[in-house]
Amino acid sequence: MRFMVLVKATADSEAGLMPSEQLLADMGRFNEELVKAGVMLAGEGLHPSSKGVRVRFSGKDRRVIDGPFAETKELVAGFWLWQCASLEEAISWVKRCPNPMPGDSDIEIRQVYEAEDFGEAFTPELREQEERLRDQLQNKPAS
Repeated sequence: MRFMVLVKATADSEAGLMPSEQLLADMGRFNEELVKAGVMLAGEGLHPSSKGVRVRFSGKDRRVIDGPFAETKELVAGFWLWQCASLEEAISWVKRCPNPMPGDSDIEIRQVYEAEDFGEAFTPELREQEERLRDQLQNKPAS
């Protein structure tokens, strides 16, 4: 099972406060553990929402909304993509994580949909397209 592990934003992360050298070192060690265990597939931190935009969809219309966005508790400051045997395994890894923020913080864990989760709506043609795209992504040269 794959899980998206979301580090929720705080007032400090939204203000652009950079992590300390100690936190960077602690996170580096944690990420090394994840990689050695075969859990971590990807992971990155994100700039504050003041440097981002949202695109609002309404029928065929698209409207770009510049950040920052007001509700910090709804924002994401970083993420990992993990491969775990179960939600319980993902939870146990998160419990070992250094606190990603100075002060209180939250990490949300969400399971990623897999092809079989979509049932009959995910036709053989759509599955073939999905596999072709995944192959292209895996074989894409690093930039």
